[in-house]
Amino acid sequence: MQVHLIDGTYELFRAYYGAPGSVGPDGREVGATRGLLSSLWSFLRTGAVTHAAIAFDHVIESFRNDLFAGYKTGEGMDPDLYAQFELAERAAHALGLVVWPMVAFEADDALATGARICRESKTVSKVLICSPDKDMAQCVQGQRVVMFDRHKNVEIDEEGVHAKFGVAPSSIPDWLALVGDTADGIPGVPKWGAKSASTLLAVYGSFEKIPDMASQWSVKVRGAEALAASLRMHREDARLYRQLATLREDVPLQEKVQDLSWRGARRTELEMLCDSIGASTWFQRVNIWAE
Repeated sequence: MQVHLIDGTYELFRAYYGAPGSVGPDGREVGATRGLLSSLWSFLRTGAVTHAAIAFDHVIESFRNDLFAGYKTGEGMDPDLYAQFELAERAAHALGLVVWPMVAFEADDALATGARICRESKTVSKVLICSPDKDMAQCVQGQRVVMFDRHKNVEIDEEGVHAKFGVAPSSIPDWLALVGDTADGIPGVPKWGAKSASTLLAVYGSFEKIPDMASQWSVKVRGAEALAASLRMHREDARLYRQLATLREDVPLQEKVQDLSWRGARRTELEMLCDSIGASTWFQRVNIWAE
């Protein structure tokens, strides 16, 4: 079997900024939730999905905020978007998906854990992590665990990770530690960029193995002396950034692989949700029911 693990937070953001706004019967903004419903249903109805789960950042902050004050928070997020997170979780559940709402961990951690559980199962032939987030590249293994941009219908396997980032999936946390990740509030190591990080990590695998002195490097990089000096000065920072960028695979998920079977939408639950967001007409489109 194949298992699709969906990044619900990404999907909600995409729907919010890509779908028209809409006000529900109670006066609240529900456009992103309606867009998410339509998008997920279009995906599920194709018949390609037999087993799936979707993860959301139920709250934006996680254990990483305790490690680093500069890590991403919900500050600055549009209130109309933030207010739809719980509604989006309800929508996904009403469509019959297993929903993982993360509080102490992040949605990406749930996806990484789900991928680990699935790849350890002999019944799973392929795991498709439905997210374009570069963090997820560290979970890719061969052609069995891949990233899948379902909107562009593009898969990235291990070879694809090498082609895109210049490093193996296992080196992605080190790559992010050096380069930084503005979306997550990880500043990176000064002077290091994507090209220099890829060149060195392709040889050494981890920044821990990069010699302190540029004269000892086995590969030539432009500005090597400055890069080496910066890394010497910021190794401890880089270790913290790598810890922030490393996805956890030990989230206490309750479901086993067989529990991820998708059989259709939950009729009563979906009908109530659609009524609450003024989408009763849309409800008539659904024709695959679990109950």
